[in-house]
Amino acid sequence: MTRTPRIAVFDYESGNVHSAVKALVAAGADAVLTGDRTEALEADGLVVPGVGAFAAVRDALRAHGGDEIIDRRLAGGRPVLGICVGMQVLFEHGVERGHDSEGLGEWPGAVTALNAPVLPHMGWNTVAPDAGSVLFDGIEDERFYFVHSYAAQTWELDVIPPFPQPVLTWTTYGDPFLAAVENGPLSATQFHPEKSGEAGIRLLRNWVRSLA
Repeated sequence: MTRTPRIAVFDYESGNVHSAVKALVAAGADAVLTGDRTEALEADGLVVPGVGAFAAVRDALRAHGGDEIIDRRLAGGRPVLGICVGMQVLFEHGVERGHDSEGLGEWPGAVTALNAPVLPHMGWNTVAPDAGSVLFDGIEDERFYFVHSYAAQTWELDVIPPFPQPVLTWTTYGDPFLAAVENGPLSATQFHPEKSGEAGIRLLRNWVRSLA
């Protein structure tokens, strides 16, 4: 009998934590909301949600030891999934209203304001995943729910073989930006799968199944 993956949704006082737990349970996970360091380190998967300002989310993560937990998990090849600002803070920098804030630095590059006539970007978009995506397997043509004014609009990580190339998923609002990244044990979505209906549940189910 296959064991149900244990997922820790990291509770650091930011993000749609309860809706994320419910969505993961609907996706077939044994999900728990926790700020406990040991539980976050030892779970099969760690989900890092985030809403609000880049610097505030980064500071809250650091205050709860989230930066160290993410680092240690990734060093051991243990999966992490960032959502919305939980994705953004994985980059080196976030530039909001002219203020450049240091990120967690898991990926190079900056998160910057979208070039669009109306902000925030709030609504449903289709996405364009690279071939070989695990997250979007079977849901390549679905729509997902976004609410944000900033995003990573370039990809700067240069991966040298034999390491596999990251799988990038793009969408467009004004200009193209990254909707999701799959890079070894570290994955992230700019949109909210927990607010994306059945398509979001299927994406989370794909991620949960990949942990087995």
